[in-house]
Amino acid sequence: MTGKPHVIVIGAGIIGASIAWHLTRKGAAVTVVSEALGGVATPCSFAWINASWGNPEFYFHFRHRAMAEWKRLAQELPGLPLSWCGGLCWDMPPVDLETYADVHGRWGYGIRRLDRAQCALLEPGLSEYPDFAVHVAEEGAVEPVAAARLLLADAEAHGAKVITATVNGLLQAGGRIVGAVTSQGILEADHVVLAAGAGAVPLATSVGVTLPLSTPAGLIVHSRPVSKRLNGLVMTPRLHMRQTAEGRIIAGSDFGGGDPGQDHQASAAELFARVKAMFIDNADLKLDFFTVGYRPTPADGFPIIGNAGLPGLYAAVMHSGVTLAVLAGEAVAGELLSGRTDESLAPFRLQRFAQTQ
Repeated sequence: MTGKPHVIVIGAGIIGASIAWHLTRKGAAVTVVSEALGGVATPCSFAWINASWGNPEFYFHFRHRAMAEWKRLAQELPGLPLSWCGGLCWDMPPVDLETYADVHGRWGYGIRRLDRAQCALLEPGLSEYPDFAVHVAEEGAVEPVAAARLLLADAEAHGAKVITATVNGLLQAGGRIVGAVTSQGILEADHVVLAAGAGAVPLATSVGVTLPLSTPAGLIVHSRPVSKRLNGLVMTPRLHMRQTAEGRIIAGSDFGGGDPGQDHQASAAELFARVKAMFIDNADLKLDFFTVGYRPTPADGFPIIGNAGLPGLYAAVMHSGVTLAVLAGEAVAGELLSGRTDESLAPFRLQRFAQTQ
């Protein structure tokens, strides 16, 4: 390999944008190929940055590290639409909530226990409060499409190319992947990174590689912009909510979005009615639109990051893409350009699925 290594990144959502940005900053020649700037799953994300409950300790620490990487990126990329607004949570029975607070507190998560009065002080606009909740001040949210576009624009300013095109296949030669076949022509490269979420599956399949992903649907409702109603993220048993930078209340039955059912419009209307009921001041709270996203979720729930079974082909597909995006971008760029293995990515290799068959 002579000169700058050339890397094609397929996908321009938050994962692909972060990988492209980090590669560019580390000196690679980068070409991003995608049908849509901002991606497909990213615009449908709740965009909560967290290391919350439901994960084993090794994955908690990976996610917690990923949160710190967002703070690092904010220092390097001015204007990043990021808010460390904190998260108020009571989305499980009190005994489970206490276990979560105890275990994650010992792991190093900054959890504070709150009673009903303290919850009301923290979020005075709500119509109901629990007797017991927890608050994590270090949790946050980002406007994910704006962040992806900012990363791509900065990468372009530093020499990356961003091409709007369909990727029809991967180019092979001598037993390795050496490029991509797109609607804008053939592109050759030293490495190809699959960062297109569910869209990575057929491309991998075309060269005999299986990415074991499911794509559960998730419904998120978006209000018209309103004055400030929420100080941070709010996770209740029936709703996860936050207020965006432009004033929209966005919500799902959980952070991934709930089942949209057969009638998406009716499901959105029912969900938004629950949102309105959660606010004292709700007369001007109107549904603007809803999204139904299809989350690229590996079979065991953990990311797939690493060589995708053929020399020259690398995969970076995951749920929790918003939380993990910056850390994934840094780690992928580091592995590709240094040639060294990042041991922190060992649990996330594609090869683990072959070992369980």
